[in-house]
Amino acid sequence: MTRYMLRRLSHSVFILVGISLVTFLLVHLSGDPASLYLPLDASPEDVEAVRASLGLDRPLHRQYLEFVRGAVRGDFGISLRHREPALNLVIQRLPATLQLAVAGMGVAVLTAIPLGVVAAVRRESPVSTLASVAGLLGQSMPVFWLGLLLILLLSVKMRLLPPSGRGGISHLIMPAVTIGTYSMAMVMRLMRSAVLDVLGRDFIRTARSKGLPERLVIYRHALRNALIPVVTVTGLQFGVLLGGAVITETVFSWPGLGRLLIQAFNNRDMPTIQAAVFVMAVMIVAVNLITDLAYSHLDPTVRFG
Repeated sequence: MTRYMLRRLSHSVFILVGISLVTFLLVHLSGDPASLYLPLDASPEDVEAVRASLGLDRPLHRQYLEFVRGAVRGDFGISLRHREPALNLVIQRLPATLQLAVAGMGVAVLTAIPLGVVAAVRRESPVSTLASVAGLLGQSMPVFWLGLLLILLLSVKMRLLPPSGRGGISHLIMPAVTIGTYSMAMVMRLMRSAVLDVLGRDFIRTARSKGLPERLVIYRHALRNALIPVVTVTGLQFGVLLGGAVITETVFSWPGLGRLLIQAFNNRDMPTIQAAVFVMAVMIVAVNLITDLAYSHLDPTVRFG
């Protein structure tokens, strides 16, 4: 286990370095942020002076090395728009994004697993049909369209929930449902397929031949084994939720990391973009590592070399 952890951590370092390099190059290829801080009739001398003050006049490889050295110390530079450390801005917005992602994953998992199990056990029932329709719609609807639809229905028409902002549980319901619907559909369909596959195996037939109650066969034997592929997809979907938060936070004016990232892109705020992407990458890598370690709890036959 220790050797496996060290190997995975070393791989994670290479992944983060690659992400930082790609992000750095893409941000610098998107345009010169110095033009945003000067009027249209600014002279070339003024542009060069601003570029020098921002450190953009140095060769690109030197800028990247400076970025890496600062990132190792937790220093991603000063935000060009907010005039404060970029990492501080990201950390301030991070709890809101994590709250939204965890709530969305909770909506997805708590809805998908029961629906998937019932749809597999009772294949000809109305619940199975409902689950199939929900899975199709959930993976077909764009996130922004679903969010706008919920705002129109629950806020404008019915006046049940606030349309935007972050506050109590009432503010969280619509964004969580919006961001979790796609993952719910995917996990539910996978859960149904996994349970159907497990129900056809020999150990399930053996358990039934021993006279065990059907409920015990389903929830103690079938469900535990069917959860292994579901855990993999759930871990990956958490990363999808973090990425999807960019759209959802914009639709609902949720003051999280995604909305900060959109604002940073619009303002070509390179330090903030690099800090936000790096922090999101670290979280996704950590979630994938935790997902791998969860295998040993669900399936004792899994061994790490």
